[in-house]
Amino acid sequence: MALVLNGSGITSANIADGTIVNADINSSAAIDGSKLTGAGKVLQVVQAVKTDTFSTTSGTTFVDVTGLSVSITPTSTSSKILVYLSSNFSTIATGWAQAQLTNSSNTELAVVHSRAETTMVVQPFTHIYLDSPASESEQTYKYRLAAETSGAVYVNRMQSTGFEVAVSTITAMEIAG
Repeated sequence: MALVLNGSGITSANIADGTIVNADINSSAAIDGSKLTGAGKVLQVVQAVKTDTFSTTSGTTFVDVTGLSVSITPTSTSSKILVYLSSNFSTIATGWAQAQLTNSSNTELAVVHSRAETTMVVQPFTHIYLDSPASESEQTYKYRLAAETSGAVYVNRMQSTGFEVAVSTITAMEIAG
């Protein structure tokens, strides 16, 4: 088949669907990002992984868990941010503690109050939250702890043995609106 140009050039209307396949596209070819968007699509993902331990004796004051926060900047005010937190904590025997997930304005998105019956217990805290910041400004999501009774609260370890027992993660995904 011969291609004849009539002086007006080739347009996409002249190319049949399926004619160009992935192998025909140069590896350096840029694809317009606007073609990849659409409601419900994941636009970007950020994650923090904590493999070391953390402790606090903060009393009723919440403190940020070092290494368990993420920041993400939405590309549109209609975007949603899906936040997934998976962590754990332990307290002294019969000790009370609180864990929370917060957003940029320190609004509590999720909270758990827990009391350990033994120092060998590790409390899981897993939460998924769909935030609607309606902003193109950077959004920060944090894991925070408070020790409601005397003694320390630990992340990623058993209180009594000091053994590291887990890994904690926080992930934020921008979802197109």
